[in-house]
Amino acid sequence: MDNFTFYSPTYFVFGKDEEKRAGSLVKRFGGSRVLIHYGGGSVVRSGLLDRVKKSLDEAGLYYTELGGVKPNPRSGLVYEGIDLCRKEKIDFVLAVGGGSTIDSSKAIAAGTVYDGDFWDFYSGKLVEKALPIGTILTIAAAGSEGSPDSVITNENGMFKRGATGEAYRPAFSILNPELTCTLPPYQTACGITDIMAHLMERYLTNTKDVVTTDRMIEALMLAMIEEGPKAVQNPQDYEARANIMWAGMMAHNNSCGVGRSQDWNSHNIEHELSALYDCAHGAGLAVTFPAYLGYVYKHDVDRVAQLAVRVWGCKDDPDNREAVALEGIEKLRAFSKSIGMPVTLGELGGKEEDIPKLADVCCNGDGRDGFLYGFDRLSEEDVANIYRQMI
Repeated sequence: MDNFTFYSPTYFVFGKDEEKRAGSLVKRFGGSRVLIHYGGGSVVRSGLLDRVKKSLDEAGLYYTELGGVKPNPRSGLVYEGIDLCRKEKIDFVLAVGGGSTIDSSKAIAAGTVYDGDFWDFYSGKLVEKALPIGTILTIAAAGSEGSPDSVITNENGMFKRGATGEAYRPAFSILNPELTCTLPPYQTACGITDIMAHLMERYLTNTKDVVTTDRMIEALMLAMIEEGPKAVQNPQDYEARANIMWAGMMAHNNSCGVGRSQDWNSHNIEHELSALYDCAHGAGLAVTFPAYLGYVYKHDVDRVAQLAVRVWGCKDDPDNREAVALEGIEKLRAFSKSIGMPVTLGELGGKEEDIPKLADVCCNGDGRDGFLYGFDRLSEEDVANIYRQMI
């Protein structure tokens, strides 16, 4: 196991009706002038936005609002939010929504207190300072409610990039599983797929002797395999929703990733799909991950076979671990299909003729050096081949 530091200061408030505490929590963590940032439709129609405003009013807090966050959140709205925060002298950003809203809120929070272009953080600069952030989560997926990470799509070129820094960890996060019960099965399945991907990205490590975090990851994946289909089949299953919501946070606050190298190649490969085709991130990952694993598994057959045995229930064969690994990959693909996820590029609206562009932007866009680095090093040709395996 590698040396590591781990700091996770977010105050989690979990359970029914806890969004009514938003005002007191903002006040507790130093906020007095609040930007409420959200997407649109469902937050308004469900009455959640009104409940949040009432809570802030009861706490005597000033607030303004900015809606319009889209899936694969855009840089243009971030710039608008930064200008609004500066104009209104905002000192706290409250995200009401899913991962896209939280990621956009984080970018606004950092950009507001930064003299340069916020995109510097999405080009490699560490986020060291940001306005405090609170979240009220409405979809279990990205894990941004507990993580130091954010992903934004730059509309100048339409490519997605991530930023990170401890300043991006929310001051508090309200997790009410009831708020996810109105999600359509497709969105629920996208969230489950994103959670699974976050776990597998950490499982694909080159670090030896990481038994504790291996077992933590395996347990969370098994929970998703058990609870995920329940929520897809019965959206009102509160207990399944609750287990998924907490697993989503645990999958990405990095408690499962400490002390080990991690692999984010599949996320980088998928980001180009959701940037170009505007598909749901989870749907893109459902297509990407089996193709990616099928291309890189030989880098460490034993690790991929271990995943197949411990998580997917494949029978081990010490004399033919390659076959075990491949069986596990097929079971992953079958699971994705069983919960209604796409498994081919065409189902995302992708075209074979786009592959050279996808691979080029993935490996060379925004200052990259032509390679992706993770479980294995991938060239532009490798990435193109992985996209081809999605057809």
